Amino acid sequence: MKFTKQDLLTLLIGLFLFASCKNPDGVGLDVDPNAAITGTLVVSQVKSQLVKEDAANTAGLNRYPLGYMVDPTFGKTEAALALTVYPVSASYDFGTAPVLDSAVLVLKLDTTSTLTKFYGDTTNSKYSIDVYQLANKVTTYKSSDVQAINNTLLGNFTGKLAPNTKRKIFDIVPGKADTLKTVPAQIRIPLNKAFIQNAILNLGTAGTATDAKFIESFKGLYAQINKTSSTGVGGIAFFNFSGTDSYLQLVWKKTNSSNGVDTTSVNFPVGKMALNAAQTANVISGVAANIKHDYTGTEVQTQISTPNPTTPYNVTYLQGLAGVKTKLTFPELTTFTGTYGKAIINKAELVVEIGENAPAYPFNAAQRLSLYRWDIAQQPADIPDYTTFSSSASGGAALFGGYFDSLKKRYIFIVTSYVQSLIDKNIEDEGTFLAPTSYTDFQRTSTATSAERSIIGASSSTANKIKLNIYYTKIN
Repeated sequence: MKFTKQDLLTLLIGLFLFASCKNPDGVGLDVDPNAAITGTLVVSQVKSQLVKEDAANTAGLNRYPLGYMVDPTFGKTEAALALTVYPVSASYDFGTAPVLDSAVLVLKLDTTSTLTKFYGDTTNSKYSIDVYQLANKVTTYKSSDVQAINNTLLGNFTGKLAPNTKRKIFDIVPGKADTLKTVPAQIRIPLNKAFIQNAILNLGTAGTATDAKFIESFKGLYAQINKTSSTGVGGIAFFNFSGTDSYLQLVWKKTNSSNGVDTTSVNFPVGKMALNAAQTANVISGVAANIKHDYTGTEVQTQISTPNPTTPYNVTYLQGLAGVKTKLTFPELTTFTGTYGKAIINKAELVVEIGENAPAYPFNAAQRLSLYRWDIAQQPADIPDYTTFSSSASGGAALFGGYFDSLKKRYIFIVTSYVQSLIDKNIEDEGTFLAPTSYTDFQRTSTATSAERSIIGASSSTANKIKLNIYYTKIN
């Protein structure tokens, strides 16, 4: 009987403890002091306005866009690439009487993250990629710059894109049997043999004496989507030119010392790695992206054309590839002290909710947003909280926020220091901006490395309004 009473007493104590806890999942867990919120809550007004992005600088990117997509909300987006080709070595020798067997432009898809290599449809859409010769060498790198081309078609790839699928190719080994090897996901575009024979092989060693001399002669290649031959809603693929996996592969026959014929191959790199004067790795800017947006007939165009409508908008828009961003202002912070008294901000969070029912494939919500401000010269600058978090050894920039919560359909940024500075007038509110950014790179200027987009609630929305939650303690 004694043991029964002890068991009953234990059970009653346990039930009492659990009944007093509103969240049973938290039993036994230490309280994270960073998550504990104290003070009075104020939901402060946020005003939003859609604005067009400036052209992006596409020199030396870690990934480059190529593709075409038709989005029912954001209209048409197109990205093309101007590609500088380099000789594999100075005064490269193709040998005696070289005759080209094949020339293939190989473009390696970016593998930094599954979230960065492709945006759009890989299931149903068919992509047709045309290749031309550049009329001039690459010297300009704004995404809005138009690269002149020669209109003779040199090559085409048509088919579906498989950014997550490795492929098998043959390696040409002089004097031995070709070997089969597996390579990362890539696109292989056969080029016109007669053109490459005349433009490269027939130059001899004089034509490849230096990078500059070869580029002056050959100019480079231009890859763009053939919109007439492509089908489906499309998408944007991202390619990596920082290593040796994107190249122009040349396979040819030459006369050997025994008057026989050898077959050999060489890869001329596209987007070359080199060492700068300080002997640190630096990508030579041999690739440029040209990006175009057509918002005709869309709500995006309506908002850009009428930024201050009579009837406020319920949603606003964010789009990568130098598309559109949303400007935020916080009008109530200028009078916060007068309204609530002098205060210490314990925590401030900007809550950005998706303004559509369910963003779905192939146009999923952007996986990460950047939040930055303008300084007094209207130049992009970091928000103080981002600076603090990004320099932290634990958690880093992830603590600042901006990553998409797929369950709650929202993004949250911690902006405590920024709000305190705005209230205390240590920082003037010159404008704060929300924009998509690459999942792996936080950017505070127009991005050319992410094609993602989001539709978010605007300041006038009743259901999914952008909110600034401020927890404060009043002080004397």
